[in-house]
Amino acid sequence: MTSPVTNLTTKLDPGLYIVATPIGNLGDLSPRAASVLAAADVIAVEDSRVTAGLLRHIGVKRPMQPSHDHNAEHVRPALIARMGVEAVALVSDAGTPLISDPGYKLVRDARAAGHAVVTIPGPCAAIAALTLAGLPTDRFLFCGFLPPKEKARADAIAEIAAVRATLVFYESGPRLAATLSALATGLGDREAAVTREITKRFEEAVTGTLTTLAERYAEGGPKGEIVVVVAPPGEAPPPSEEDADTALAEALTRLPASKAAGEVAKRFNLDRKALYARAMAMKDAQ
Repeated sequence: MTSPVTNLTTKLDPGLYIVATPIGNLGDLSPRAASVLAAADVIAVEDSRVTAGLLRHIGVKRPMQPSHDHNAEHVRPALIARMGVEAVALVSDAGTPLISDPGYKLVRDARAAGHAVVTIPGPCAAIAALTLAGLPTDRFLFCGFLPPKEKARADAIAEIAAVRATLVFYESGPRLAATLSALATGLGDREAAVTREITKRFEEAVTGTLTTLAERYAEGGPKGEIVVVVAPPGEAPPPSEEDADTALAEALTRLPASKAAGEVAKRFNLDRKALYARAMAMKDAQ
Protein backbone atom coordinates (compact mmCIF):
# COMPACT_ATOMS: atom_id res chain seq x y z
CA MET A 1 0.00 0.00 0.00
CA THR A 2 1.39 3.41 -0.93
CA SER A 3 1.88 6.14 1.65
CA PRO A 4 -0.90 8.76 1.88
CA VAL A 5 -0.17 12.15 0.33
CA THR A 6 0.26 15.01 2.82
CA ASN A 7 -0.64 17.97 0.63
CA LEU A 8 -3.29 20.55 1.35
CA THR A 9 -4.18 20.79 -2.34
CA THR A 10 -5.36 17.19 -2.46
CA LYS A 11 -7.48 15.03 -0.22
CA LEU A 12 -5.49 12.77 2.08
CA ASP A 13 -5.49 9.09 1.21
CA PRO A 14 -7.22 6.85 3.76
CA GLY A 15 -5.11 5.62 6.65
CA LEU A 16 -3.70 6.57 10.03
CA TYR A 17 -1.56 9.69 10.45
CA ILE A 18 0.47 9.95 13.68
CA VAL A 19 0.95 13.68 14.21
CA ALA A 20 3.39 15.21 16.71
CA THR A 21 2.12 18.47 18.20
CA PRO A 22 3.88 21.24 20.20
CA ILE A 23 4.86 20.59 23.82
CA GLY A 24 4.45 24.26 24.68
CA ASN A 25 5.32 26.72 21.95
CA LEU A 26 2.66 26.55 19.22
CA GLY A 27 5.24 27.83 16.75
CA ASP A 28 6.81 24.36 16.84
CA LEU A 29 3.93 22.82 14.85
CA SER A 30 5.47 21.84 11.54
CA PRO A 31 3.88 22.90 8.23
CA ARG A 32 3.40 19.24 7.35
CA ALA A 33 1.65 18.53 10.65
CA ALA A 34 -0.61 21.55 10.14
CA SER A 35 -1.51 20.40 6.62
CA VAL A 36 -2.40 16.89 7.79
CA LEU A 37 -4.55 18.15 10.66
CA ALA A 38 -6.33 20.56 8.31
CA ALA A 39 -7.10 17.82 5.79
CA ALA A 40 -7.87 14.88 8.12
CA ASP A 41 -11.42 13.54 8.09
CA VAL A 42 -11.30 12.99 11.84
CA ILE A 43 -8.73 13.57 14.58
CA ALA A 44 -8.38 11.11 17.47
CA VAL A 45 -7.54 13.24 20.51
CA GLU A 46 -6.82 12.92 24.23
CA ASP A 47 -8.70 16.09 25.17
CA SER A 48 -10.82 17.84 22.55
CA ARG A 49 -10.41 21.20 24.34
CA VAL A 50 -6.63 21.07 23.98
CA THR A 51 -6.70 20.05 20.33
CA ALA A 52 -9.41 22.63 19.56
CA GLY A 53 -6.98 25.31 20.73
CA LEU A 54 -4.32 23.97 18.38
CA LEU A 55 -6.77 23.90 15.48
CA ARG A 56 -7.77 27.51 16.21
CA HIS A 57 -4.08 28.39 16.02
CA ILE A 58 -3.91 27.14 12.42
CA GLY A 59 -7.38 28.47 11.58
CA VAL A 60 -9.29 25.24 10.90
CA LYS A 61 -12.07 23.17 12.38
CA ARG A 62 -12.11 19.38 12.09
CA PRO A 63 -14.22 16.60 13.61
CA MET A 64 -12.61 15.14 16.73
CA GLN A 65 -13.02 11.77 18.44
CA PRO A 66 -11.81 11.52 22.06
CA SER A 67 -9.56 8.48 22.45
CA HIS A 68 -7.82 8.04 25.79
CA ASP A 69 -7.10 5.50 28.52
CA HIS A 70 -10.72 5.28 29.63
CA ASN A 71 -12.46 4.77 26.27
CA ALA A 72 -9.79 3.55 23.84
CA GLU A 73 -10.96 -0.06 23.82
CA HIS A 74 -14.47 1.09 22.94
CA VAL A 75 -13.66 3.63 20.20
CA ARG A 76 -10.72 1.85 18.54
CA PRO A 77 -12.78 -0.53 16.34
CA ALA A 78 -14.74 2.37 14.85
CA LEU A 79 -11.57 4.33 14.15
CA ILE A 80 -10.00 1.29 12.48
CA ALA A 81 -13.08 0.90 10.27
CA ARG A 82 -12.96 4.57 9.27
CA MET A 83 -9.31 4.25 8.19
CA GLY A 84 -10.43 2.11 5.29
CA VAL A 85 -12.15 5.07 3.65
CA GLU A 86 -10.98 8.15 5.58
CA ALA A 87 -7.84 9.85 6.84
CA VAL A 88 -7.65 9.52 10.63
CA ALA A 89 -5.10 11.69 12.45
CA LEU A 90 -3.87 10.73 15.91
CA VAL A 91 -2.57 13.38 18.32
CA SER A 92 -1.79 13.59 22.02
CA ASP A 93 -2.30 16.70 24.12
CA ALA A 94 1.37 17.57 23.63
CA GLY A 95 4.35 16.02 21.89
CA THR A 96 4.62 12.79 19.96
CA PRO A 97 1.73 10.30 20.26
CA LEU A 98 2.55 6.83 21.66
CA ILE A 99 5.37 8.17 23.89
CA SER A 100 4.21 7.26 27.40
CA ASP A 101 0.65 6.57 26.25
CA PRO A 102 -1.16 3.43 25.00
CA GLY A 103 -1.75 4.62 21.43
CA TYR A 104 0.45 1.86 20.03
CA LYS A 105 -2.60 -0.41 20.05
CA LEU A 106 -4.27 1.79 17.44
CA VAL A 107 -1.16 1.53 15.23
CA ARG A 108 -0.97 -2.23 15.76
CA ASP A 109 -4.62 -2.77 14.81
CA ALA A 110 -4.39 -0.39 11.84
CA ARG A 111 -1.50 -2.40 10.41
CA ALA A 112 -3.31 -5.67 11.07
CA ALA A 113 -6.28 -4.34 9.11
CA GLY A 114 -4.02 -3.47 6.17
CA HIS A 115 -4.32 0.31 6.48
CA ALA A 116 -1.50 2.73 5.66
CA VAL A 117 0.26 4.20 8.71
CA VAL A 118 2.28 7.38 8.35
CA THR A 119 4.18 9.32 11.00
CA ILE A 120 4.56 13.09 10.99
CA PRO A 121 7.42 13.60 13.46
CA GLY A 122 8.00 16.64 15.60
CA PRO A 123 8.33 17.74 19.24
CA CYS A 124 9.04 15.18 21.98
CA ALA A 125 9.70 16.24 25.59
CA ALA A 126 12.10 13.34 26.25
CA ILE A 127 14.35 14.22 23.31
CA ALA A 128 14.17 17.95 24.02
CA ALA A 129 15.18 17.34 27.67
CA LEU A 130 18.19 15.30 26.55
CA THR A 131 19.41 18.23 24.47
CA LEU A 132 19.13 20.56 27.49
CA ALA A 133 20.64 18.30 30.17
CA GLY A 134 24.27 18.27 29.08
CA LEU A 135 24.56 14.55 29.79
CA PRO A 136 25.71 11.73 27.45
CA THR A 137 23.30 11.13 24.57
CA ASP A 138 25.00 8.27 22.72
CA ARG A 139 22.79 5.76 24.60
CA PHE A 140 19.64 6.56 26.53
CA LEU A 141 16.67 4.73 28.00
CA PHE A 142 13.23 6.32 28.16
CA CYS A 143 11.58 5.16 31.39
CA GLY A 144 8.32 7.15 31.34
CA PHE A 145 6.64 7.68 34.71
CA LEU A 146 7.88 5.70 37.71
CA PRO A 147 5.21 3.98 39.86
CA PRO A 148 3.73 6.25 42.53
CA LYS A 149 3.97 3.76 45.41
CA GLU A 150 7.29 3.62 47.25
CA LYS A 151 7.96 -0.15 47.00
CA ALA A 152 6.99 -0.40 43.33
CA ARG A 153 9.05 2.68 42.53
CA ALA A 154 12.12 1.27 44.29
CA ASP A 155 11.71 -2.03 42.44
CA ALA A 156 11.45 -0.26 39.09
CA ILE A 157 14.60 1.75 39.80
CA ALA A 158 16.49 -1.40 40.84
CA GLU A 159 15.66 -3.00 37.48
CA ILE A 160 17.43 -0.22 35.56
CA ALA A 161 20.24 0.64 37.99
CA ALA A 162 22.90 -1.25 36.01
CA VAL A 163 21.84 -0.01 32.56
CA ARG A 164 24.81 1.80 31.05
CA ALA A 165 22.82 4.61 29.47
CA THR A 166 21.40 8.01 30.34
CA LEU A 167 17.94 7.59 31.87
CA VAL A 168 14.94 9.78 31.05
CA PHE A 169 11.85 10.03 33.28
CA TYR A 170 8.60 11.99 33.12
CA GLU A 171 7.37 13.39 36.43
CA SER A 172 4.89 15.78 38.04
CA GLY A 173 5.70 18.60 40.44
CA PRO A 174 4.11 17.12 43.58
CA ARG A 175 6.04 13.84 43.17
CA LEU A 176 9.37 15.31 42.08
CA ALA A 177 11.18 15.41 45.45
CA ALA A 178 10.23 11.83 46.34
CA THR A 179 11.28 10.62 42.92
CA LEU A 180 14.66 12.37 43.06
CA SER A 181 15.30 10.96 46.55
CA ALA A 182 14.36 7.44 45.41
CA LEU A 183 16.62 7.76 42.36
CA ALA A 184 19.53 8.87 44.55
CA THR A 185 18.98 5.89 46.86
CA GLY A 186 18.59 3.36 44.06
CA LEU A 187 21.13 4.66 41.54
CA GLY A 188 23.72 6.41 43.68
CA ASP A 189 24.38 10.15 43.65
CA ARG A 190 24.66 10.55 39.88
CA GLU A 191 24.64 13.79 37.92
CA ALA A 192 21.16 14.70 36.73
CA ALA A 193 18.98 17.47 35.33
CA VAL A 194 15.43 18.58 36.07
CA THR A 195 13.95 20.21 32.97
CA ARG A 196 10.57 21.91 32.81
CA GLU A 197 8.45 24.26 30.74
CA ILE A 198 10.35 23.13 27.65
CA THR A 199 9.87 25.52 24.68
CA LYS A 200 7.88 27.92 26.89
CA ARG A 201 8.88 31.33 28.25
CA PHE A 202 10.22 29.99 31.55
CA GLU A 203 12.05 26.96 30.15
CA GLU A 204 14.80 25.79 32.48
CA ALA A 205 17.21 22.93 33.10
CA VAL A 206 18.49 22.72 36.67
CA THR A 207 21.54 20.46 36.97
CA GLY A 208 23.34 18.86 39.90
CA THR A 209 23.59 15.55 41.71
CA LEU A 210 20.43 13.65 42.51
CA THR A 211 20.91 14.44 46.21
CA THR A 212 21.29 18.18 45.69
CA LEU A 213 18.31 18.25 43.35
CA ALA A 214 16.19 16.32 45.86
CA GLU A 215 17.13 18.89 48.52
CA ARG A 216 16.35 21.78 46.18
CA TYR A 217 12.82 20.53 45.53
CA ALA A 218 12.16 19.09 49.01
CA GLU A 219 9.63 21.81 49.82
CA GLY A 220 7.63 21.15 46.67
CA GLY A 221 8.18 20.70 42.97
CA PRO A 222 7.73 23.38 40.33
CA LYS A 223 4.65 23.71 38.17
CA GLY A 224 4.54 22.50 34.60
CA GLU A 225 5.61 19.41 32.72
CA ILE A 226 8.84 17.94 34.14
CA VAL A 227 11.48 15.65 32.62
CA VAL A 228 14.26 14.21 34.80
CA VAL A 229 17.45 13.14 33.03
CA VAL A 230 19.99 11.01 34.94
CA ALA A 231 23.58 10.25 33.90
CA PRO A 232 24.67 6.65 33.28
CA PRO A 233 26.57 4.80 36.03
CA GLY A 234 30.31 5.29 36.33
CA GLU A 235 32.77 2.63 35.28
CA ALA A 236 32.18 -0.61 37.15
CA PRO A 237 34.94 -1.44 39.68
CA PRO A 238 37.24 -4.30 38.70
CA PRO A 239 36.13 -7.69 40.03
CA SER A 240 37.77 -8.84 43.24
CA GLU A 241 39.72 -12.08 43.50
CA GLU A 242 36.87 -13.43 45.61
CA ASP A 243 34.33 -12.59 42.88
CA ALA A 244 36.42 -14.41 40.29
CA ASP A 245 36.93 -17.45 42.54
CA THR A 246 33.20 -17.67 43.26
CA ALA A 247 32.34 -17.51 39.58
CA LEU A 248 35.07 -20.02 38.71
CA ALA A 249 33.92 -22.49 41.37
CA GLU A 250 30.37 -22.30 40.04
CA ALA A 251 31.53 -22.77 36.45
CA LEU A 252 33.56 -25.84 37.40
CA THR A 253 30.35 -27.56 38.54
CA ARG A 254 29.18 -27.43 34.90
CA LEU A 255 32.27 -27.31 32.73
CA PRO A 256 35.79 -28.73 32.42
CA ALA A 257 38.56 -26.47 33.71
CA SER A 258 39.53 -25.00 30.34
CA LYS A 259 35.99 -23.99 29.42
CA ALA A 260 35.23 -22.74 32.93
CA ALA A 261 38.32 -20.52 32.79
CA GLY A 262 37.29 -19.22 29.37
CA GLU A 263 33.76 -18.40 30.54
CA VAL A 264 34.92 -16.46 33.60
CA ALA A 265 37.70 -14.71 31.65
CA LYS A 266 35.16 -13.42 29.16
CA ARG A 267 32.69 -12.40 31.85
CA PHE A 268 35.19 -10.43 33.97
CA ASN A 269 37.72 -9.51 31.25
CA LEU A 270 40.49 -11.39 33.08
CA ASP A 271 43.48 -13.43 31.91
CA ARG A 272 42.36 -16.88 30.78
CA LYS A 273 45.68 -18.63 31.50
CA ALA A 274 45.75 -17.37 35.09
CA LEU A 275 42.17 -18.48 35.60
CA TYR A 276 42.93 -21.92 34.13
CA ALA A 277 45.79 -22.34 36.62
CA ARG A 278 43.47 -21.29 39.40
CA ALA A 279 40.79 -23.73 38.19
CA MET A 280 43.29 -26.63 38.18
CA ALA A 281 44.37 -25.70 41.73
CA MET A 282 40.74 -25.76 42.82
CA LYS A 283 40.24 -29.21 41.28
CA ASP A 284 43.42 -30.55 42.94
CA ALA A 285 42.24 -29.24 46.31
CA GLN A 286 38.96 -31.13 46.09
